[in-house]
Amino acid sequence: MNIEDPKTLKPGEARSEAISVQELLDRERVAVPPVLRKNFNVHMGSDRLPTTRWTSPEFARQEMDKMWSKVWQFACREEHIPDVGDYITYEIGEYSFLVVRTAEETIKAYYNACLHRGNQLKPEGTQGNASELRCTFHGFTWTIDGELADIPCRWDFPHVEDAEYKLPQVKVGTWGGFVFINMDDDAESLESYLGDLIPEFDRWDFKNKYIMNHIAKRVDMNWKVGIEAFAESYHVVATHPQIMPSTADANTQYDVDPDRNYNRMITAMGVPSPHITGVTEQAIVEAMTPRSYRMGVNMDDFKVPEGVTAREFVAEMRRKSVGAMYNHDYSSATDSEMLDAIQYWVFPNFFPWGGFGTNIVYRFRPDGLNPNSALMEVFILSDYDLTKPRPDPAPMRLLGEDQEWIVAEDEIGGLAGVFQQDMVNMPQVQKGMKSLKRGVTLANYQESRLRHLHWKIDEYINAE
Repeated sequence: MNIEDPKTLKPGEARSEAISVQELLDRERVAVPPVLRKNFNVHMGSDRLPTTRWTSPEFARQEMDKMWSKVWQFACREEHIPDVGDYITYEIGEYSFLVVRTAEETIKAYYNACLHRGNQLKPEGTQGNASELRCTFHGFTWTIDGELADIPCRWDFPHVEDAEYKLPQVKVGTWGGFVFINMDDDAESLESYLGDLIPEFDRWDFKNKYIMNHIAKRVDMNWKVGIEAFAESYHVVATHPQIMPSTADANTQYDVDPDRNYNRMITAMGVPSPHITGVTEQAIVEAMTPRSYRMGVNMDDFKVPEGVTAREFVAEMRRKSVGAMYNHDYSSATDSEMLDAIQYWVFPNFFPWGGFGTNIVYRFRPDGLNPNSALMEVFILSDYDLTKPRPDPAPMRLLGEDQEWIVAEDEIGGLAGVFQQDMVNMPQVQKGMKSLKRGVTLANYQESRLRHLHWKIDEYINAE
């Protein structure tokens, strides 16, 4: 597609003239699965967005009342609560929930509040195992199934009917090892909400992965600023120049349809950015080395053979090394599935990456009702040897206010430095928006996923 004079094209049609993701897939030496051949983008307009969407307490209140209270949202992984009686808390905005495995195949989620005087049944940010749910304040007690079990001095509560004092539940759904909740009793099923995303992920078997690392940090930004920073590759040229020799940023593929509750981008790795020229295949490999945590092998000592591209070479190295590590056969996996950022986003705040071996998952949550603060979480999910027990999930490591992401380098490798570069931008965006009087301007294609986010928010806010 010609980009020299984009005004001659219809809005949203302009594309980078560099090699496309689909052209790279044409070069694959194994069969390309249909999921990677999907390629669509629905233009949603070019209007500027008012900054109050990010900065206004009133808008944050609308989001909580009309959107967060009605959407399916990722609360935990099933591996967090593998045994009967296991529980974990989940917080979103002003709400707190207890997610409990009540039977071998049953998970329930309750509002985390005693029905006596509202004390939280379990403290925020905790998990464990319980045979009952007992309030630490006065001792009101429920079974893990939510049935009222005991009231101290029961004689003083003749007005309490057991049937009316079951713990209020929210809807629970599971997919791919993830546990979702929804506060809306009338919400569509999780399966309907996710739609085509479910079969798209079948190939990558997320149910049989485990949380290898989980790092989190509170950031002075609106939760949407965080999502938007990770929903496009347009910022690579200015923010992450060190990855440009091995990252095809401007020719990322963006798959967006406003009728779906998810979208996707595919950023090819092992290919240089269209912004630079003259990069050798060996230089591409060397640029990928700091991110070798995902390769499963130290790339420092390897030389690209004559007649082989860096992309082919690193993908094959990863097939062999990660395959041996996890006792998996990746011979039918494409280079794309071994290397690329196949990054999905599920409305409103859940980012699972497709592919094999290790997969990144992002989650961004508002910090209460404060529009200027959010919790950013990074999960590293990994395959494991299925002939052995599933490793325990890594606990969340919450970085301190003064800690930089680089302190997590042992857990997430070169990603730590990349995230630290992003960390410079996001709080500045939040501050800068308060001085931006004409609204936010978005690119038609490269920032189409950002517009999709706001499109979906408006669907909920304007639903009535």
